[in-house]
Amino acid sequence: MSSQELWDELYSEQDHVWSGAPNHALTVEVADLAPGRALDVGCGEGADAVWLARRGWAVTGVDPSTVALGRARRQGADARVDVDWRHGVLADLDLPGAGFDLVSAFYAVLPRETDPVPRLVSLVAPGGTLLVVHHDMVGDGHGHGDHEHGDPVDEPDPRFDHEALVMPDEVAAALGDGWTVHGPELRDRVIDGGRGGHHVRDVVVRAVRRA
Repeated sequence: MSSQELWDELYSEQDHVWSGAPNHALTVEVADLAPGRALDVGCGEGADAVWLARRGWAVTGVDPSTVALGRARRQGADARVDVDWRHGVLADLDLPGAGFDLVSAFYAVLPRETDPVPRLVSLVAPGGTLLVVHHDMVGDGHGHGDHEHGDPVDEPDPRFDHEALVMPDEVAAALGDGWTVHGPELRDRVIDGGRGGHHVRDVVVRAVRRA
């Protein structure tokens, strides 16, 4: 199955997959940032992108699922904000180099085979922020998994095979000179419902590109 088919299948299983609220770590990390241009990588049903747009950010949200983007568009319309919704995966989309003051990737699928870190780096403007967050797979004791209540599954869901994905600590290690890096930091999650709610901690990396 293609990436779009895999993700459309997931989103078609229920009316709403995620909680509908912005990720708590996002609200904390951007609290001291002046609104600018933001890229939400793997925007899903649009909660983070809409939250940013309501606070004055010019937001581009990208996702491989047309089902998720349809819900994101409705959420944006309901909130009366404009978001540039893009269908596709990070590796294939035409996005402006150094074009974003914030590049946010929450639980995003960043396959190792696509070498995503250089692509992420290329999108951050001088003085901009790269925010990469994923679940604490070691502390949770299991991967993201295709389950709703935290019970392990026999076969890993290919959408959430964390061993095939680049994780926040690896992003931090790969940035090198030219960045001020905070993290990786373990934090307790604050979440109310939604798939993946069984994950209790996140790994947070915030990196600022020196101007």
